[in-house]
Amino acid sequence: MSRNKELGRKIRLMRAINANRRVPGWVMMRTARRVTQNNKKRSWRRNTLKL
Repeated sequence: MSRNKELGRKIRLMRAINANRRVPGWVMMRTARRVTQNNKKRSWRRNTLKL
């Protein structure tokens, strides 16, 4: 990708980066480990983003 991106695309990329994280530890503690994994986690090799 080019270095200079439109603001909208940059915001969408940052949102995808922030959403691609594991569940925080405090969430696991609060839910008594019923929620242990993020089912929206994405791999850069497997899935592509529609931007």
